[in-house]
Amino acid sequence: MSHLSSPPKKHKGEHKGHSLPHGSERGSSSRDKDRSATVSSSAPMPAGGKGSHPSSTPQRVPNRLIHEKSPYLLQHAYNPVDWYPWGQEAFDKARKENKPIFLSVGYSTCHWCHMMEEESFQNEEIGRLLSEDFVSVKVDREERPDVDKVYMTFVQATSSGGGWPMNVWLTPNLQPFVGGTYFPPEDGLTRVGFRTVLLRIREQWKQNKNTLLENSQRVTTALLARSEISMGDRQLPPSAATMNNRCFQQLDEGYDEEYGGFAEAPKFPTPVILSFLFSYWLSHRLTQDGSRAQQMALHTLKMMANGGIRDHVGQGFHRYSTDCQWHVPHFEKMLYDQAQLAVAYSQAFQISGDEFYSDVAKGILQYVARSLSHRSGGFYSAEDADSPPERGMRPKEGAYYVWTVKEVQQLLPEPVLGATEPLTSGQLLMKHYGLTEAGNISPSQDPKGELQGQNVLTVRYSLELTAARFGLDVEAVRTLLNTGLEKLFQARKHRPKPHLDSKMLAAWNGLMVSGYAVTGAVLGQDRLINYATNGAKFLKRHMFDVASGRLMRTCYTGSGGTVEHSNPPCWGFLEDYAFVVRGLLDLYEASQESAWLEWALRLQDTQDRLFWDSQGGGYFCSEAELGAGLPLRLKDDQDGAEPSANSVSAHNLLRLHGFTGHKDWMDKCVCLLTAFSERMRRVPVALPEMVRALSAQQQTLKQIVICGDRQAKDTKALVQCVHSVYIPYKVLILADGDPSSFLSRQLPFLSTLRRLEDQATAYVCENQACSMPITDPCELRKLLHP
Repeated sequence: MSHLSSPPKKHKGEHKGHSLPHGSERGSSSRDKDRSATVSSSAPMPAGGKGSHPSSTPQRVPNRLIHEKSPYLLQHAYNPVDWYPWGQEAFDKARKENKPIFLSVGYSTCHWCHMMEEESFQNEEIGRLLSEDFVSVKVDREERPDVDKVYMTFVQATSSGGGWPMNVWLTPNLQPFVGGTYFPPEDGLTRVGFRTVLLRIREQWKQNKNTLLENSQRVTTALLARSEISMGDRQLPPSAATMNNRCFQQLDEGYDEEYGGFAEAPKFPTPVILSFLFSYWLSHRLTQDGSRAQQMALHTLKMMANGGIRDHVGQGFHRYSTDCQWHVPHFEKMLYDQAQLAVAYSQAFQISGDEFYSDVAKGILQYVARSLSHRSGGFYSAEDADSPPERGMRPKEGAYYVWTVKEVQQLLPEPVLGATEPLTSGQLLMKHYGLTEAGNISPSQDPKGELQGQNVLTVRYSLELTAARFGLDVEAVRTLLNTGLEKLFQARKHRPKPHLDSKMLAAWNGLMVSGYAVTGAVLGQDRLINYATNGAKFLKRHMFDVASGRLMRTCYTGSGGTVEHSNPPCWGFLEDYAFVVRGLLDLYEASQESAWLEWALRLQDTQDRLFWDSQGGGYFCSEAELGAGLPLRLKDDQDGAEPSANSVSAHNLLRLHGFTGHKDWMDKCVCLLTAFSERMRRVPVALPEMVRALSAQQQTLKQIVICGDRQAKDTKALVQCVHSVYIPYKVLILADGDPSSFLSRQLPFLSTLRRLEDQATAYVCENQACSMPITDPCELRKLLHP
């Protein structure tokens, strides 16, 4: 292996991390000064020369991507490149013409994908090179996570990092031989340009093709061995206590005492870590480590919510922070972050009772309902980081979200009555949120100078301190600030909006169903649960094929708000099934509507049929047929920006066993955890969600049964009592007394449980052995939270 340029200190592109806590799916700052590109290769590459400058504006002639549905592919539909979508037509052309495949993978809200599209793929000369000497293939990583994972595995294994855009050169048989991330168009002092890379690879393919093919085969064989996850000779998974303690210690070592979070900038929310810390606290709450785990999670959530990573004007969270203070974010907003963070803040409220956290959760869901929701109940994927500061101007990162002092002063000129000094509403808001005349964004975070004089709102003082500073009442300050933020929100509506990726993914919609269901249940708000219900109905109506029982991966917003599908449809991957099943289980517990539980069971059966590895244990990420031709069939082994589908599946299997008593699902869970034993032992912090599943499997899952009528007040009081307590390892079951009901057929012991004096009655059961009957919510709370 050799590099066309020396590895940079910070790998460019939207970063793909290797491990937690620093690792997460998208990481290096999009304003990082170092714009070197690293190229990994399975064969030596000759030297190349300096290329010419880009030509003038290309003609607006569409290529074949104009017929695609993906917003990302459509962004490249007018490139002067003979792009193909991923598919047999491209592969046949490469084999027939004996050309290498150039595979470029990204997503529609990726800042550095936009940069490379503008700098290189709009360049006429580069377009000719790509069209004449390569078969060029564009892939939306969110549509085809299987393709992305396979070739990202190669890039990470053969270079200093990974990220998006990901650019990989393949043999006609789809085996990779060179890979990298973002490339500038031309050579620099410490970097190699994209044109030079293309010329070198073209020459190598002509002169040393056999060597390239041999090395590619050798690398692929090594990756196969390295990526194998199997039970082997192991019979049981490792000790949960040991894995929990090691995972906690690794997190403790990387914890930022001052600002919360883990490791250095860039800093990610990583809800899977926060979820682990809450679970660890519950099982160790009488110990010093348990108290510290709780403090680490709550402090991180509070610092994030106060920081600029949270949109204080429009709510919701940006993708990550470019600094360790959570101050200046990468401004992209992802659906999966909103979904998971809503759950994390709801859990923080359960544990602490502090309404600060529940208010943040409600704000997240308010943002999703307003900006990421389809009228039929589905949820869009993302909003871009870039937008024009004014109509007709070139897009800049963060333009929609930042403010000058002048703008705020003009919007909020009203005097504040009762202050100890002359004060306007604008000055009060600027003091509280840290706005300055010169701007509060460091030049080191703005190398292009796009954000000079601009400010990111970030809470600098508590309400109490701000009130004391001006001699005001705390509630008066709260009202003034909220009124000011609302005026900023209304003014911001007139700015050009960031691009919306209106693609809808089953997996992320499943996560969002969980976000609404869990938050609605914890807060006792039926309105939020209704959003979850509508999301589940959307999935069943638009993303489920009744005939085959399979989920579809994607659907799209058509003209007039209609829902469209690609033809042929893109079928679901493991994460689609795992996240949707989790969403349906959460929705059943929030709504007690057993139809969602029944559908979850059917989807789990389909998941087992399509993805289960009957020899090695665990689930493959993709169907065997769908991934035909790919050199690897992987099992995702990292809980990052999203939890791995195997981690979520382990939890789902345990819960389904709790709901049904079906032993085969418990057996599958044990096999899955055993297959991932070596990964957990080696780096437990890379799989915190799976370590949680291991704990749940080695403890006894609580079955909390409420006997009563679903709509009755006393039943609802007991159900709300359960939801108010943080109990990560439980299933909540409503027994309505009907022996023919779905759950009664699954769990015969339910028929032995009776209502006490015709009141709604709760039982807490383990291994089908139940507590004494309880009718008082306060008594139930004491039992659940001793």
